[in-house]
Amino acid sequence: MEIKILGNNHSILDQYLAEIRDETIQKDPLRFRENMYRIGEIFAYEISKSLEFKVNDVTTPLGIAKVPQLTNQPVLATILRAGLSMHNGLLKIFDRAENCFISAFRKYTENGGFEIEFEYMASPSLDDKVVILSDPMLASGKSMEIAYQALFSKGTPKHVHLVAIISSKPGVDSIVENIKADNVTLWLGAVDEGMSSKSYIIPGLGDAGDLAYGEKIDSH
Repeated sequence: MEIKILGNNHSILDQYLAEIRDETIQKDPLRFRENMYRIGEIFAYEISKSLEFKVNDVTTPLGIAKVPQLTNQPVLATILRAGLSMHNGLLKIFDRAENCFISAFRKYTENGGFEIEFEYMASPSLDDKVVILSDPMLASGKSMEIAYQALFSKGTPKHVHLVAIISSKPGVDSIVENIKADNVTLWLGAVDEGMSSKSYIIPGLGDAGDLAYGEKIDSH
């Protein structure tokens, strides 16, 4: 598995990462969603460099231009609901992509721990396709692992790009340990060292889904 970390390289991505972490700026949900959206666009641009292109003739008003064009659009997959803003940024760039949506949630146990429950998936066939699976926060890694395994119920992808904006170091280690495949690339914005007792990333940014779409009542 190849791991690519885009943050801390003095690009505009670092500005967006700073803003989604900032507890004052987080009070504006529209700004938070917009930054998630823009970060998704940046990931899409970087991932596009690894995709297959073919040089085609394009007719202009003054002649013929030979221009590389994307051979096939990827399938964009995300984990509901936190991933929606980031997904829309990816979709803005890969504007003809098919889409896959996965519902997974934390089911807390009496001892304070939790399990990830897989609930629902809507997806096209994934056979021999490039899939970009996004979830803004990679904490314990359990949600991403379960979503990755769920993809194979819809076919065998050619390559899977796993994308998270902020990850914990234990989450990265878990993904590397449990997803042993050469055709997987892990894309990250930043890697934080710690996690809380409830498996939230420290310093992280809090609950991305709540910040983007409002607090929820935990019915599970």
